[in-house]
Amino acid sequence: MKKVLVLGCTGSIGSSTLDIIRNEKELFQCSGLTAHNKIDELKKLSSEFNCPSLLTKNISEQEYKNFIEQCKPDIVVNGIAGSAGLLPSKITLELGIDLALANKETVVMAYPLVKNLSEKTGAKIIPVDSEHSAIFSLINQAGKENVDRILITASGGPFRQFTKEQLQNVTVEMALNHPTWNMGPKITIDSSTLANKGLEVIEASYLFNKPAEKIDVIVHPQSIIHSMVRTNDGMIYAQLSDPDMKHPIIGALTYPENLKNYMKPFDLFDRELTFFRPRMDDFPLLQMAFDCVEKKGCYPLVFNAANEIAVHAFLKGQIKYTDIPKITEKTLEFNWSETPSSFDRVFELDKAAHLLAAEFCEKFIAGDL
Repeated sequence: MKKVLVLGCTGSIGSSTLDIIRNEKELFQCSGLTAHNKIDELKKLSSEFNCPSLLTKNISEQEYKNFIEQCKPDIVVNGIAGSAGLLPSKITLELGIDLALANKETVVMAYPLVKNLSEKTGAKIIPVDSEHSAIFSLINQAGKENVDRILITASGGPFRQFTKEQLQNVTVEMALNHPTWNMGPKITIDSSTLANKGLEVIEASYLFNKPAEKIDVIVHPQSIIHSMVRTNDGMIYAQLSDPDMKHPIIGALTYPENLKNYMKPFDLFDRELTFFRPRMDDFPLLQMAFDCVEKKGCYPLVFNAANEIAVHAFLKGQIKYTDIPKITEKTLEFNWSETPSSFDRVFELDKAAHLLAAEFCEKFIAGDL
């Protein structure tokens, strides 16, 4: 039986993980739970699974480390949203524990450092994002040396067919209505702007060691194909399943095995699959992410930080939907060519990028930009 520590247990990834543990009691045991601030829900889940819990708001690195050591997990599922997920990823790998990773920021902000930790301790990093889980699986099956290109699928979000003029009038309520996935507000907004897909491009480049020119994004509204790879002979291989995050989570928890589980087997009858090119001009955050991959340094970190600030301002009703890419672009105009040599420096640069983006937000709110 595998002991699982669930970080961010009240979010969508955490909730899906706990559903798996409930339904696969012979395979998994919950060894610990964390939540950022939902104390009542955390206590309820801790009682249900009879395991220790930790409220992570305003705690120290040492407290995080002590808790993870107390739980003694075989694998940690990091379902924390945002840059707050980097620190527990670092601690998990330092302790030599396998990491099932749904937190994009761990890779986008500090992958070279995270990778070094993984290699040093022998702890595995197993992607849980549906796209990267699919790519991970396909590359393992095809052989890394045989894969020429990565093709990341995108639902296109709720505004795939909106004109440039219609995008000017998008409200928070409209942007939170994703047609396929049930996610938290930040990632739902990111999916609508294609910033989320941009972050996935950055992740894929780091995780699978591919330059920007070897990565394509394909809009696939049905979200049945979770990603594809093109091999050296020109053939395309795809992973298909219903759009449910429990599939990639189970894949990470059972890796390297491929076990039968309680999920309904997928079939293709009565399915329609369509594909479109992304509209880079109308959704400029995707192109910005590709540019950040090419520039390297800490541009990917800054892209993430600036977008994060802008999205939160939009959710508060302080800026327009179309201001999100403008604020991100303004922040990226500075020289961010430094490659951070330590986690401390990563956090310093991330703070600086957040502060700069916040300044631009204030200027947009005041009408100065």
